[in-house]
Amino acid sequence: MPDQRQDTANATYVVGVDVGTGSARAGLFALDGTMLATAKRDITLYREAGDIAEQSSREIWDAVCASVRETVISAGVDPAAVVGIGFDATCSLVVLGQGGASLPVGASGNADRDIIVWMDHRAVEQAERINALGHPVLAYVGGKISPEMETPKLLWLKENRPDVFNAAWQFFDLADFLTWRATGDLARSTCTVTCKWTYLAHEKRWDADYFQKIGLGELAEEGFSRIGQTIVEPGSALAGGLTAEAAAALGLKPGTAVAAGMIDAHAGGIGTVGYGGKPEENMAYVFGTSSCTMSSTAEPVFVPGVWGPYYSAMVPGMWLNEGGQSAAGAAIDQLIAFHPYASRAAEAAAAQNVPLPVFLAELAGAKLASPSEAVRLVKGLHVVPEFLGNRAPFADPHARAIIAGLGMDRDEDSLVALYVAGLYGIGYGLKEIIEAQAQSGAEIARIVISGGAGQHDVVRQWLADAAGKPVVAPKAAEPVLLGAALLGALAAGSFPDARAAMHALSAADRVYIPAGGAIAEAHAARYAAFQSLQAAARDVRGC
Repeated sequence: MPDQRQDTANATYVVGVDVGTGSARAGLFALDGTMLATAKRDITLYREAGDIAEQSSREIWDAVCASVRETVISAGVDPAAVVGIGFDATCSLVVLGQGGASLPVGASGNADRDIIVWMDHRAVEQAERINALGHPVLAYVGGKISPEMETPKLLWLKENRPDVFNAAWQFFDLADFLTWRATGDLARSTCTVTCKWTYLAHEKRWDADYFQKIGLGELAEEGFSRIGQTIVEPGSALAGGLTAEAAAALGLKPGTAVAAGMIDAHAGGIGTVGYGGKPEENMAYVFGTSSCTMSSTAEPVFVPGVWGPYYSAMVPGMWLNEGGQSAAGAAIDQLIAFHPYASRAAEAAAAQNVPLPVFLAELAGAKLASPSEAVRLVKGLHVVPEFLGNRAPFADPHARAIIAGLGMDRDEDSLVALYVAGLYGIGYGLKEIIEAQAQSGAEIARIVISGGAGQHDVVRQWLADAAGKPVVAPKAAEPVLLGAALLGALAAGSFPDARAAMHALSAADRVYIPAGGAIAEAHAARYAAFQSLQAAARDVRGC
């Protein structure tokens, strides 16, 4: 993007790296938040038997390096002017043997598949057994641990792949793996181990009794050497910065500051919730393949079914409550794939070089005088899009999707209506989380959105209408990348602290206000129907 390039003679820059479910991306930023260039590489997701999802840490590292090299070259910036790099990634489990050798985590026996991906639900049984114990540690994960978190997955490995579990030298969250590859430093981020591993950041300790009780006592007996003995806040400078080997692979200079990383959604949080200078008023909503909600409070707030409270996991010195759904954008993809007209619509979308959901959003927008009027397209049609369970506020991995009111229509209009109903279902699920938090004392004033599935204007308005809260679109085109770059800037000492950086870099592009009057009444009725369908599904489960 030549028009965004700046005079590089005396300027300094930072790189943000974001590893999502399907790709690794890098962005180069000036210290005012301007993104000069970005690049990405796709990464392979191995899916088997519905619940299984695996990836390769080698492939991911190679994709990260290629993305960073391309970004710096295309920006025309001297690598010596890059002062810091920050990483975020999905909360996936990386399993490495001695010397950093990859170990196979599944039945394939392929050592290259050394990652159990965040969305993998192989550990449902282990999670249920852990929850049945009712250990006090669970109070800090919303009362129930999720099969997406790391201790159930570790227990699954021990019980189903004991040779791999015993041979493992390190178990990493993916973001911590990336910083280790970059620096050789085994330090873990407060964000990753507090949110996904049960580290008690407010007490600065692991709870050995928890690990003993759930059947992972050896990790405690080893002094937690395989899951993290040194825990530091996100943005902390690690070791001596980039090693010579990592610098060569990334196309940067040895010694470039490397920050302790974050989970990808949390990077989107720090890249957005500084809006207005009051992070406690803003709920970060990252709407991508999955969705994640993040709310900050000055004091701990315990919300049944909502993860946390986590201390200093996102905004330093504040407590974090985290919700969302395991399938959000992926749920919409699944939903519309069922429709008979989907293949024809996909061809039309491909001809316009846009994703199918974007194509459908534009079709819907063209049919309406205003986006809020979309509610009239879906009268009698309801979707509870819980294809991969309900992460929050019910902590119910067994929940499944419901479509009610579907007729025999096979045309474009009925596909658009199904898509809109699915988006409203996403919004009503968001409203449930907001209400659950408010009942426990964590009220929010607005939703600050990021993520690829929430970039279209009409989608943002639909979510505002369904959730009943203003939706703020940040000025940053890539807030998750910006959040990762912000970490790199902190490691380089470019800002005094995270709050100063967040306030300096967070700005709104547009605010979407929920519609009132008859439209609000229609959504209230649909929300009640949504909750009735959820309850009915629980009642008939197993019949």
